Amino acid sequence: MTEIATTPGFTAVPDGRVLRITITNPRRKNAIDYDTMVGLGETVRAASQNTALRVIVLTGEGGDFCTGADLAAAPAATARGVTSEMTMDAANAMIKAIVDSPLPVIARVRGAAAGIGAAFALAADLTYLAEDSYLLLAFINIGLMPDGGAAAMVAAAAGRPLAAEMALLGERLPAAKAKQHGLVTDVLSADELDARVEAAVAKLANGPRRATELTKRTLHQAALAALDGVLAAEKVGQSELLEAPDFAEGAAAMLQKRKPVFTD
Repeated sequence: MTEIATTPGFTAVPDGRVLRITITNPRRKNAIDYDTMVGLGETVRAASQNTALRVIVLTGEGGDFCTGADLAAAPAATARGVTSEMTMDAANAMIKAIVDSPLPVIARVRGAAAGIGAAFALAADLTYLAEDSYLLLAFINIGLMPDGGAAAMVAAAAGRPLAAEMALLGERLPAAKAKQHGLVTDVLSADELDARVEAAVAKLANGPRRATELTKRTLHQAALAALDGVLAAEKVGQSELLEAPDFAEGAAAMLQKRKPVFTD
């Protein structure tokens, strides 16, 4: 099988009725830049039009799923004209591609699923975590608000209190607690994770396509009816925050591995 999409940030490889997408930036813990966000969204949308496919699997190369936006890549993107609004459009389009796809999407998570990476994992229909993995809405730690619909997806699955705790405190949510609150499908040992994911892949790949599509659509109508409005509000708020001094300080502090000093 040949790759149908390749960028410096990810690969997408067809495997029979399965499309396997892997984020490939392990040196940066699979942080994703603007081009990767755009490419991921486009790839999922293209796969959604391919009637030969039945399921999409998302994962990260190495020990982490995805640690969110690659702050180190932001200056270069800005220099070539990528605006805050463009970044938000790319992030939202990536999440919407997963949610709106007629294909079921499985997230296989090891290590960190942080920032937009957490939204990426939570947007999947089935999310399997390794025991040592965690979810983290780290936005507040760098002067931002959650985006990608992450807080809305947490609230829909587990309620406002947990969403507020994750969004306002910016602390890690261990895999076991994520499972306890109904945020993820299952938590497994490192040895069991791949087998469980592949069992789900096999069942979906050989299942009834149209029934699966309509089931997914109905589930999302029930649980994520407010997502479009949330994404629109996030675009407005996050675009403002991305231009604010507190984010500049938060991003610098993260890259310099120090505590930020916010002034706003």
